[in-house]
Amino acid sequence: MTHTTQQGTGPDGQAVLLVAGLADLAVSTIGSAVGGLRGLLGRSDTADLVREVERDLQARGRLALDRCTNVPPAHLEVLAQHARARRAADGGDV
Repeated sequence: MTHTTQQGTGPDGQAVLLVAGLADLAVSTIGSAVGGLRGLLGRSDTADLVREVERDLQARGRLALDRCTNVPPAHLEVLAQHARARRAADGGDV
């Protein structure tokens, strides 16, 4: 059975994506993030940079949640669907 969700559509979804993106970022790049923050303090375009970081974190969150929530269909379920389709094509009852 496949599980597809529309994540990030409302404020709650965006918040979940931001949190998941932050968690993924912390796990994968905590050392480089600290070094990068020191370089950001002297920038004059911080508002644009914050918006870019927010979009990046939402994208990371979406990818992290997709990695955790996408479950491949069950093998026997796929076989049953193929058998049902074959029976229907051959004129058998479904």
